[in-house]
Parts: sequence; structure tokens; C-alpha cells
Amino acid sequence: MHPKDRRALRFALATSLALAVAYGLSFPLPFLSPLFVVLLSAAPGAPMGPKQLFGLILIVMLSLTVGVLLIPLLRYYPMSALMIVGLGLYASMYLTLIRGKRLLGTFLTMGFTLISVAGSVDYLLATTVIQSLVLGIGLAVACQWVVYPLFPEPESQEVSPAEPPTGVSQSNWLAVRAALIVMPAYLLALTNPAQYLMIIMKSVSLGQQASLLHARDAGRELLGSTFLGGIMAVLFWLVLSMTPTLWMFFLWMLAFSLYVGAKLFAVLRSTVAPSFWINTVITLLILLGPAVEDSANGSDALSAFLTRFFVFIGVTLYAWLAIAFLESWWAARLKASMAL
Repeated sequence: MHPKDRRALRFALATSLALAVAYGLSFPLPFLSPLFVVLLSAAPGAPMGPKQLFGLILIVMLSLTVGVLLIPLLRYYPMSALMIVGLGLYASMYLTLIRGKRLLGTFLTMGFTLISVAGSVDYLLATTVIQSLVLGIGLAVACQWVVYPLFPEPESQEVSPAEPPTGVSQSNWLAVRAALIVMPAYLLALTNPAQYLMIIMKSVSLGQQASLLHARDAGRELLGSTFLGGIMAVLFWLVLSMTPTLWMFFLWMLAFSLYVGAKLFAVLRSTVAPSFWINTVITLLILLGPAVEDSANGSDALSAFLTRFFVFIGVTLYAWLAIAFLESWWAARLKASMAL
């Protein structure tokens, strides 16, 4: 079997297995487990070992503790807390985009944003989100352990890591741009955490993806992947509603993620970057997960889904416009400095 085929199958089966187990065991925020599988399986290679997982969980808990410490600051010293969050977003994006520490940077970003927003409503909600993230990452890695022996990576296959951007000013600028994309979504979530909490997850994905794009490519990459993720979520919801069982949930997730995995690892021809497909499946999971929860709780899942989707489009449009504005401003600044 070709390595690309193995990677696509491994990606799809691990994602579907994590989704089925998380919903079967009634995890809090169960859609986080397959989302973490996507983040961990996007790059080819063997899963982390038990020691690495233990170290990662410790790092995750320490990173998320930052958000807990921000809760009283947000309540009593909001301006100071917002300044700290802004600096924290810059530092976490720098770790993610420039230093290549994607997991550490991502969880640090969640600590500064997701946990602090949840804690602004209720401390218990913040601890529930922390529990969901820790359980989600543990289950994601465990599913990778189960699936990897079935479709292992060839020993002779070497995957060269992507080279980070060079230049201190360019590196700082990418991190600042990513932080500026996430910050408005964070402020929006503070106005109504119950409604907009998951918008932060989407904005973090956009910030990481958009910082490696130019304005001319951002519209197709960001809006295209968001629209496609929304369309796939609608199709998923329609086919799942025919037979709403956990078994069919697993099988439909396997089918959708297998298609995305085939595009991601170039089994099927794709004219867009891998980041496009990662953002697509992240959008699918973030839209679909809360919709399933709303349906199980007897809420109006359709109206809530449409609200989230249109907010996602708004956040994506902002990210596109922000890239265009900041890129033109940066180019004008560089031109002015070269003229001196």
C-alpha cells in the first residue's frame, strides 16, 4: 500500500474512532477528541509514546491554568487582563508559527482565550472545559495508538519538516498578525460566552492558517474552506438524521474524513494547500458537534447551527479583510523604511 493511502486511512479511522468513543462515553464537549486527532494526524508520522503523552498532558494543564489565573483579572481589572491576553496570544502564536511548537502554542492560546472566557461566566464551566480538553487529547492519542499498527508509516519514509519563516521582523509580524485575527473573536465571545465560546476555536484555526497566506490567496483559502466545511456539516446532518445512531455516526464520519484525508495527503488531486482541508474538517467538527448536543438536549439545532455558521462566515470575512489591510500597511511601512 502506498504511504499516502496509509496516511489517509489512518487519519480517517482515528478521527472516526475518537468521535464514536467520545460520544459513546458521553465526554463533555465530545467533538474535541476527533478535532485533536485532526491536529495530531495532519503531519505524517508515528503517534507519540506514553511518556510524551504524559508530558503533553502536564503541559496542557499548565497552559490552561493561565486562563484560570486570568478569571479574577477579567472581572476586576478587565483592561489589564485584555492586555495580558493580547501579549499571550502573540507569544503563543510565535511558538506555533515560528518555533514549530504547534501543540504547545495551540493549548497556550486556548488557555488565554477559551478558559478565561468560560471562567468569566462560571468557574465550574472553566474546569469543565479543561477536563474536556485533557480527556480529548488523551483519547485522541489513544485512538492513534489503536489505528497506527494497522496502517504504519514505512520505515524508510522520511518526512522533512516545514521550514519556518526566516528573519526576526518577518517572524514577529506573522505572530502579531495571527494575534490580531484572534483577538476580536475573543472580545465577541466575552459578550456572550454561551453563544460564542466555540467561535474562539474557529478563530484560532483561522489565525494559524491565515498567517501563512497572502491577501490574494486568503479569500479562496479562508472563505472557501469555511463554506465547504459548512456544506459538509449540512450534508452530514441530513444523512445522519435518516438513521441517528452512534454506529451510523461513526460510519458517516469515516466516509467524510476519508475524503478529506485523501485530499489532505494527495491521494486525490487537490488544487489547494493542505491547510485548506484541515480548516475544512475543523469547521465541520465545530459546527456538527454542538448541533448534535443541541438536538440531544431538545434545543432547536437548526437555528443554532445557522447562527454559528453565519458567525463563522463573519469571523472569516474579518480575517480576510484584516490580512488585506495589515499586509498593505506592512508593505507601505517596509517601502517607507527602504526609502530612508
